[in-house]
Amino acid sequence: MANQMTKAQLVAALAERTGGDKKQAGAMLDALTGIITSTVAEGGAVTLPGVGKIYCRERPERMARNPSTGEQVKKEADKVVKITVAKALKDSINA
Repeated sequence: MANQMTKAQLVAALAERTGGDKKQAGAMLDALTGIITSTVAEGGAVTLPGVGKIYCRERPERMARNPSTGEQVKKEADKVVKITVAKALKDSINA
């Protein structure tokens, strides 16, 4: 990975692009994170146009292998957050 954007850098970039201040941009980012978290936790999905779709998927109970001992262990059913990347984003990266 070439370079990662931290939350502070993201807030600063958001404030610059919207013409607002960093405090408002930080509040907007926190609100967006809270909305996505609560919606996905309730079983819904959030689509961010041009970015992708964030949703929760249930994984069934399965057998897994302990990598250090090789022993087969039963892994309980669980939920995992998935992100499907939007075609527009894929195309812009591969252009």
